Amino acid sequence: MAKGSDLLVAALENEGVDRIFGIPGEENLDVVESLRSSKIELVLTRHEQAAAFMAATHGRLTGRPGVCISTLGPGALNFTTGAAYAHLGAMPMLMLTGQKPIMSARQARFQIVDVIAAMRPLTKMTRQIVSAASIPTIVRDAFRVATEERPGPVHLELPEDIAAEEADVALVPSHPIDRPVANPAAIERAAAMILQARRPLIMIGAAGNRPRLVEPLSDFVRRTRIPFFNTQMGKGAVTGGSNLYVGTAALSERDYVHEAIDSADLILSIGHDTVEKPPFLMGRVAGGPRVIHVGYVSASVEQVFHPDAEVVGDIGATVTALADRLGGRLDPEPSLLEMRQHILARINDRAEEDRFPVTPQRLVHDVRAVMPEDGIVCLDNGMYKIWFARNYRTHVANTLLLDNALATMGAGLPSAMMAKLVHPERRVMAVCGDGGFMMNSQELETAVRLGLDLVVLVLDDRAYGMIRWKQAVDRFPDYGMTFGNPDFVTYAESYGAKGHRVASADALAPTLEAAFAAGGVHLVAVPVDYSENTRVLVDELGGHAPQVEPG
Repeated sequence: MAKGSDLLVAALENEGVDRIFGIPGEENLDVVESLRSSKIELVLTRHEQAAAFMAATHGRLTGRPGVCISTLGPGALNFTTGAAYAHLGAMPMLMLTGQKPIMSARQARFQIVDVIAAMRPLTKMTRQIVSAASIPTIVRDAFRVATEERPGPVHLELPEDIAAEEADVALVPSHPIDRPVANPAAIERAAAMILQARRPLIMIGAAGNRPRLVEPLSDFVRRTRIPFFNTQMGKGAVTGGSNLYVGTAALSERDYVHEAIDSADLILSIGHDTVEKPPFLMGRVAGGPRVIHVGYVSASVEQVFHPDAEVVGDIGATVTALADRLGGRLDPEPSLLEMRQHILARINDRAEEDRFPVTPQRLVHDVRAVMPEDGIVCLDNGMYKIWFARNYRTHVANTLLLDNALATMGAGLPSAMMAKLVHPERRVMAVCGDGGFMMNSQELETAVRLGLDLVVLVLDDRAYGMIRWKQAVDRFPDYGMTFGNPDFVTYAESYGAKGHRVASADALAPTLEAAFAAGGVHLVAVPVDYSENTRVLVDELGGHAPQVEPG
C-alpha cells in the first residue's frame, strides 16, 4: 500500500522527471513530503507564472514535459499564462495543482475556484484525480498527451484527501511510440512539384524546430541545396553555415527577406504553425508561389495560409524520403541565392554603429560577438525581438529562444534559467525589456539561490516600447506608455547578484564578456535607442508596425 502522493511522485520518477518547479501550498503538503524522500528536486520559485515558464521551456528544449506545482485557487490561476504560453508554443508541460478534500467540505468554499474549467481551453488535457488507485495510469496518459504531436500542456488536480489516500497499485511502464509516416503518394506528388519549380524555397516553421528534427532537416538542406528561410520560432532548426540561409521572416511582408519569398515560384513550408505571426501572406498577389505544407498534422486553413498540397506525417521521415527522391535531380535557377548576399548585407547595415544609447543593430551584433555558437539567448517580448529575429545568426539549433505565439512578457528570465539548468556547460543570456523584466524580476533570487551562471541584459527605455512605437506610427499622441525604473545595479545587488550599467556603446560587449567570465548571476542594464524602428521598419521598408505585445 502507498499514499496517493507517493504514487504520484513514483509515477513522475518513472517518467524521468528530475525537477519540479513552483510554490506548494497547504493542499500539497503530502506531495511535498513525498518529494522530500524522492530523487526529484523541488525548485522553489517566487511566482507560479515563472515556474510554468520554466517547465514549458524544459519541454521546448528536451521534448520531455517539464513539471510545475502550485496550490489551489490563486496559485493555480497564476499558471494560466504559462499554460497559454505552452499551448500556443507547442511545449510539453505538466501542471500539478492542489485542491481541498473532495470527500468532505470542512472549509466550505474557501479558496475554491473551478480550476479544471479554467484550464480546459488552455491545455490539451485537464483532469481532477478522484482516487489514488488511478494515479499511475492518469500520469502515464498525461505524459503521452503532452508529448504527442502537437505537444502542449496538460493539467492534473490532486485533492488533499486523495493525496493522503492509500492504494495498492503498480506503475504503468512507458513504451516508444512510432509516429505515423506520410503516404508515399503524397511524397511523390510533393517531389514532382518541387522538381517542376524553377525557384523553390524552403520555409521552416515552429513545428520544424523540435529537438529530434535537427539532423534530418539539416541533412535535407545539405542534400537538396534548396535555399531556406525560417519563421521566428523556426530559427535555428538547421545547424551549421550552409550558405543557403536567406533570412528570418520577422515581419509579415515588405522586409528584405520577402524579396526572395516574392521571387519564389514554390515554397516548401516545413512545420508552419499558424499560431505564429504570419511569415508571408498568401493570396496577396495573384499568381504567387505555390505552397506545399509538410507537417505532423494537416495545415490550418487561414486567410493568409492555404497550401496547394500537403504531406502529413512524421516530419523527419518525410524530409528524408523527399531528399531521397530529389537528390541530384534539382536544377533550380541561381537567382534566389544571388539575392542572399544582398538581403543579409541589408540586414547587417549599421551593426557596428557607436552611437549611444545603443541601437538595436549594435545590440544584436555585440550579443552575437560574446555568445559562442552553442550559447543560448532567451528573449522576453518587446521591440528588440524583431531585431534579434532578423539580425541574429544562429548556427546551432535552439540557441535563440523567442516566443512568437502567445508573445507574452515576463518569460525571458525564467526561460533563461531553465536553459541554464538543462545546459549548464553553455553560456546563457536573457535579453529583456525593462517592462517585461520587471514582471518576473523577483526570480533573480531564485537564480542566485540555484547558483546559476547567468547574464541578464535589461534594455532600459522606461517605456512599453513596442506599443509606444505603434502608437506613434498610427499618429496617436504619446500617452500612457512610460514608467520609472529602479536603479538596476542596486536592485540586482539586493538579490545577491552583480549589477552593471553600460555607459557607452563600446562598453557593451566588454561588460557582457566580463560578466560571463566572472560567473554567477549578472544584470547588465543598457539604454537603448529605438529611433531605428521608424527609420528601418517604416521609412525604409514601407511596412506596418508589427502586431505583438509590448516590451
